[in-house]
Amino acid sequence: MNILVIDAQGGGMGRQLVAAIKQAVPAAVVTAVGTNSAAASAMLRAGADRAATGENAVVVNARRADIITGPIGIVVADALLGEITPAMAAAVGGSAAVRVLVPVSHCATVVAGVPDLPMSALIQSAVERIAAIANG
Repeated sequence: MNILVIDAQGGGMGRQLVAAIKQAVPAAVVTAVGTNSAAASAMLRAGADRAATGENAVVVNARRADIITGPIGIVVADALLGEITPAMAAAVGGSAAVRVLVPVSHCATVVAGVPDLPMSALIQSAVERIAAIANG
């Protein structure tokens, strides 16, 4: 099971996702791709099996992933303060992987119908769904 975690900015959400996924699905290969080196480094320190940075890394690894996770902005061009390029959003949206997106409302994207939950609860929900998918 290949799980791709994508994050931007400082990689805080990605760091939490990687750590929780490695605990919940220890057999999974977790690839972390940051839109910048700070995000990639944070996820690697959290236990990702490998890490890369940038647009091409998102495009290539989205093709190889079974599950893609990260903030919902990874499917919106110019989201996350402009760090998500149109090519990145298209690669994630067009991937055959199952997408488990964390519904954060910021950067001019509002997710209607989602209660205002703490980040830890959103991460826990995402990881529970990832574990259910990964474990069949």
